[in-house]
Amino acid sequence: MGAGILGLAVARRLAEVRPDDSVTVLEKEDRVAAHQTGHNSGVAHAGLYYAPGSLKATLCRRGIGLLKDYCGERGLPFDECGKVVVARDESELGALAEIERRATENGVPGLRRLSAAGLREVEPHAAGVAALHSPHTAIVDFPAVARAYADDVRKAGGTIKLGFEVTRLLRAGDKVVVNGEVFDRLIVCAGLQSDRVARLAGDSPAPAIVPFRGEYYRLVPARTELVRGLIYPVPDPRYPFLGVHFTRRVDGGVDIGPNAVLALAREGYRRRDFRAGDLWETLAWPGFRHLARQHWRTGLKEMYGSAVKRAFLAEAQAFVPELAAADMVPAPAGVRAQAVDPDGSLVDDFRIGTLGPITTVRNAPSPAATSSLAIAEYVVERVFQSPASS
Repeated sequence: MGAGILGLAVARRLAEVRPDDSVTVLEKEDRVAAHQTGHNSGVAHAGLYYAPGSLKATLCRRGIGLLKDYCGERGLPFDECGKVVVARDESELGALAEIERRATENGVPGLRRLSAAGLREVEPHAAGVAALHSPHTAIVDFPAVARAYADDVRKAGGTIKLGFEVTRLLRAGDKVVVNGEVFDRLIVCAGLQSDRVARLAGDSPAPAIVPFRGEYYRLVPARTELVRGLIYPVPDPRYPFLGVHFTRRVDGGVDIGPNAVLALAREGYRRRDFRAGDLWETLAWPGFRHLARQHWRTGLKEMYGSAVKRAFLAEAQAFVPELAAADMVPAPAGVRAQAVDPDGSLVDDFRIGTLGPITTVRNAPSPAATSSLAIAEYVVERVFQSPASS
């Protein structure tokens, strides 16, 4: 269920390894890749940040190799433009060293520690006291990848039902009934709606999805030479967000962002988007109240930064000092489906559960798009090892 990049990757894998089975993808929108897949930064992550041994680390490293091969076979862009993670001052050197340790343990290839002078050789307009260079971090067109996955599903005989919003879901013995249609198994890859669909399936209400809108600016065409590849800050280890950064796109543009602002609608890509039911559900979740008490100062800073271009600019200028307000124009925003546990903890790793014939992907933020083919392998193997498959 779900025709984002992950749901389509799972369906593709099912059609590949179970050719005699009927595979159906259910999607409430009128097109594939309508939400998180169609509103992300387009970065294929090499696996720098993730805790060694975690699902994120393991599946990201396998996933980026599979994705590179897939893009090559399908003629889709896959540009290894490289990435630098920049320490602005000496206070960030310890955190940079920890990222280097994790990346090395995760097997990220080609890593180089750069001095300030070395950083300028890679990114001539960037500033910092040191950096970590990942030359094989890449940029791709994830909506195009998702459409290619959808084509693969259809060519293998699968069905993609668009405009199919799930409103009723129940287990009937070893079967699953969705809006009156009977299936042997159901795999929920519902992104921003994943907790709601999981609850319909009888799964635990935890974790719940708290939507965070990530807002971006874009360099005007005449100033894209300021950035050759990807320029990232050393992230705050308290949060799964990576901070405001510079991202080259496959079309040659360069985006700056995102911040992380509480969205007033689960699919609210504009500041004015508001759904009372979505907001009430977020505010009523005990985990959100705990989260807000712990991090309200950071939240206010992000909200202020999103409202005032000057504050956003100042954060970006810490890495590219030549940047000026006139160099930036607003760009489309995205919404991250951040899973939050009842104690207010932000769920970091992928979280996948099984309830009889139903498998639920409860948390799959970045690097899920990079990892999509590897996650699909993992999920399909899990499904057919479960008791429901006997």
